[in-house]
Amino acid sequence: MIQTRTLAVLCAASMLLAFRSSAALPQVKLERAFPASRIDRPLWMEEAPDGSGRIFIAEQRGVILMLQKGSDGSKAKEVLRIGGGDLYDDQANEKGLLGFAFHPKFKENGKFYVYYTHVLDDGSIPTVTSEFKMSAKDPDIADPASERKLLVIQRPWWNHEGGCLAFGPDGYLYISSGDGGHQRDPNNYGQNLSVLLAKMLRIDVDHADAGKNYAIPKDNPFVATAGAAPEIWAWGLRNPWRFSFDRETGQLWEGDVGEDKWEEVNLITKGGNYGWSIREGFHEFKAAPPGASYIDPILEYAHNGYLAEQSPFPNHSIGVCIIGGFVYRGKKHPSLRGIYIYGDYVLGTIWGLRYENGKVTEQSTLLLQPKSIGTFAQDAEGEVYMLSLNDGLIFAIAPAEEDQKAVNK
Repeated sequence: MIQTRTLAVLCAASMLLAFRSSAALPQVKLERAFPASRIDRPLWMEEAPDGSGRIFIAEQRGVILMLQKGSDGSKAKEVLRIGGGDLYDDQANEKGLLGFAFHPKFKENGKFYVYYTHVLDDGSIPTVTSEFKMSAKDPDIADPASERKLLVIQRPWWNHEGGCLAFGPDGYLYISSGDGGHQRDPNNYGQNLSVLLAKMLRIDVDHADAGKNYAIPKDNPFVATAGAAPEIWAWGLRNPWRFSFDRETGQLWEGDVGEDKWEEVNLITKGGNYGWSIREGFHEFKAAPPGASYIDPILEYAHNGYLAEQSPFPNHSIGVCIIGGFVYRGKKHPSLRGIYIYGDYVLGTIWGLRYENGKVTEQSTLLLQPKSIGTFAQDAEGEVYMLSLNDGLIFAIAPAEEDQKAVNK
């Protein structure tokens, strides 16, 4: 999950503005969703793709709840409990149920997928990507006996799991895997194509290759590379905590949690090497091998104390731990359309940017507020939400001042 950072940087939250074009992006506000609910460390929220209006919420402890869209949230129903609902450990706070995704044909097959950490008897803590099915007896309850473990990744430490799942426009399941933890990627997993750590993975959950519970898509970039893990879609990622697909363009956006100095926003492409742990953001982190090349982020922002270093965005508000978000494609708030909305876990800052013709054309702070951002979410209509990790509240994101003429078009 998210590596805990010192709270000393909170004093820097008054630095409001980042790189801008001549027109600033709209400020936003938070509108409480499900006002009668309080969730235990919510880390994902997604609407079932079956027209039922059911909203599923994943709690870090290993419980999935269901609320009805538009309700006050007072009638939450438990859908599934993984590991007895005791996966979270406040001493190793990146463990637990971290990711969730519905199968694109959920309405027909009732399948969904989860990403969680699992403590084994030998003390190791692998990450598990599993498939579950909804119960044939109750469409609001999952069958715990239906679990089919697809992918188990061993890891040397308990942190930097990654933990996001999403089906791409191509129908394949994408999985973000962190570098395995500790500091400075001591085993250099980021630049090792033979391991699944520090990667974006892509698998076919509807078929199975020999010896696997899934298949490798034939167009994955490293299927013909000797010694490379064929599941890899992109590499050189430190802790890709949250990623998302732009539902209009299909672009894959990722927020990569940095080490000491830089947080970054990446556009993930097939076979791309994003540099970790040779690079952190735009900057050298370890000595690069001769002739090596890496894909730079589209944007970075600095930790406290490093604003003087050179960056294409030298005046970006500082932060601590990036939370990747979504490109807004809803119809409710026209002024937000096309803006990538993302934030920072500790500061609670929400930023937005526009990316056009291969570059960031606008970027600014949309909201400063002292809530711990665990994740952003998107419903079936493309409306964007923020889930506050520590207080368990869910908020819809809306412009602070809406242009009603635009709304009514």
